Amino acid sequence: MLSQLLRRGWIAALAPDGAPNMDILVTDENNEKLCAIQVKTRRNIGSDKGWHMKRKHETMVADDLYYVFVDVGKRPSDPTVSHILPSSVVADCLRDTHRAWLNTPGKQGQQRNDTDMRRLRPDYSNIRPITEEGKNIIDRYSTGWLAPFREKWDVLGLPETDRF
Repeated sequence: MLSQLLRRGWIAALAPDGAPNMDILVTDENNEKLCAIQVKTRRNIGSDKGWHMKRKHETMVADDLYYVFVDVGKRPSDPTVSHILPSSVVADCLRDTHRAWLNTPGKQGQQRNDTDMRRLRPDYSNIRPITEEGKNIIDRYSTGWLAPFREKWDVLGLPETDRF
């Protein structure tokens, strides 16, 4: 993750232990913009191919806060794939899809219990749609919704430099 930032000519460093809501700080070489990044990593195992999140991520929104969702694959030889998302997109997704999940009956048809756990997934099409003003809000999170964010480091809004 740090190597991806550094190779673009940005200044990046791990945040101090215990820093709330961030893992990496990054800026351009002129210190014109500072970004905080929270990294979420998964191996390609499990059925929903998602990342663990919490309720707090539904409200953690700032113009300079971004998430990098990393999938390291199943084997060491698999390519690493990163999706870079603004915190507002993550918060909206988690809030909308969790609300829809709560409204989808469990395996025995029971009402689901709310918890602090959330999942950011690449596909939510198995969740019952919720409509607002006649629009299905889950449609925006169906198969392929993460594709526009794949390796989109420019989402950070930092100018790249050729330092190598």
